[in-house]
Amino acid sequence: MNISLLKSDLSQASLIYEMQIKAFTPLFNKYQDHTTSPANESVERIIDRLNESSTDYYIIKDCEVPVGAIRIVRKENKAYRVSPVFIVPEHQGKGIAQKVFAIIEDKYKDALIWELDTILQEQGNCYLYEKLGYRKTGQTKQINDKMTIVFYEKRMTLSK
Repeated sequence: MNISLLKSDLSQASLIYEMQIKAFTPLFNKYQDHTTSPANESVERIIDRLNESSTDYYIIKDCEVPVGAIRIVRKENKAYRVSPVFIVPEHQGKGIAQKVFAIIEDKYKDALIWELDTILQEQGNCYLYEKLGYRKTGQTKQINDKMTIVFYEKRMTLSK
């Protein structure tokens, strides 16, 4: 495994879109979250995000093969938000996400707080984020009777 991140631009919008649909469709089918699922987003929504000045989008590659993407949103007071991050199904469970988060935290050394959210019922995702040092904020948002979003944050210590 050789994980790298390629900063994206508008020319990769279709690739990001295709991978996002592939990654989130199984969750959409399971939870039927019509208004919140990234599987229901348009390529135009990805283009809008790529054009946001506060956003960095990266293609996640394993041995130069695109396997997912991660979007970093710069907020105030050195806080950053990850939304979305995804790996296509055939590459999930290989430890790629752990490596991606290590790379991102190294790239954004000024970050004091990292924020993200995930589906509470997806215990594998919750376990991953908690293993990476993220803690539940106590905030949740019920989407429907099958699905609740849980919010996480990770507070960083700046090295000198």
